[in-house]
Amino acid sequence: MMKPLSVLTQANNKNVIVELKGKREYRGVLDGYDPHMNVVLKNAEEFHDGQFVRKISLVIVRGDNVIYISP
Repeated sequence: MMKPLSVLTQANNKNVIVELKGKREYRGVLDGYDPHMNVVLKNAEEFHDGQFVRKISLVIVRGDNVIYISP
């Protein structure tokens, strides 16, 4: 069984989906993270209620808002 941070280490520099509270989602390349699940994504796309909102070159997501991260 893998630990969550080990999964994120393997997903570094790969595309991930980050689901947030409030029906918001980011899809982009995982550039970094910390033990509090704060994540940095580059070349990200923002979605709200499944609808595309915008592209963002760099986004930092606070771990308190993260529901899940999917590699």
